[in-house]
Amino acid sequence: MENKKIVARMKRKKRVRSRIRGTSERPRLNVFRSPKHIYAQAIEDSSGKTVVSASTLSPELKGSLRYTGNVEAAKKVGDLIAKKCLEKGIQKVVFDRSGYLYHGRIKALAEAARAGGLVF
Repeated sequence: MENKKIVARMKRKKRVRSRIRGTSERPRLNVFRSPKHIYAQAIEDSSGKTVVSASTLSPELKGSLRYTGNVEAAKKVGDLIAKKCLEKGIQKVVFDRSGYLYHGRIKALAEAARAGGLVF
C-alpha cells in the first residue's frame, strides 16, 4: 500500500518541475525536507550543476543548532543559502518547493532567503 501523501507530493512535484527551469541568470532554488534536516540548493538546469547548497548539516550551522528539524533551523538555512548565493553574484532565483505545501519549514526557509536578499 502506497502512502497517499507521498504520492500526492510527487504528482505536485512532477507538475511544477515540468514548468520551471533554472538558468544561469536565475537558478532554481530547490528545497528538500526530511524529518530531521532541511536542504536547499541553487541548481542551474541548463548545465545540470549545483551552484550553491546549504543544509542543517553544513559546517557553518552544524554546531549552532540544538535541533535541526524545526522552523528555526529552516530560517538559518534560508539565511545561509541567501548569503552564499549573494557571494556568487546570484540575486534572482526560481523557487522550487518540490511539491511540499508552502507552510511551516518551507515557508520559513523561503521568507528567510527573501529577507537575506534573494528575489523570487
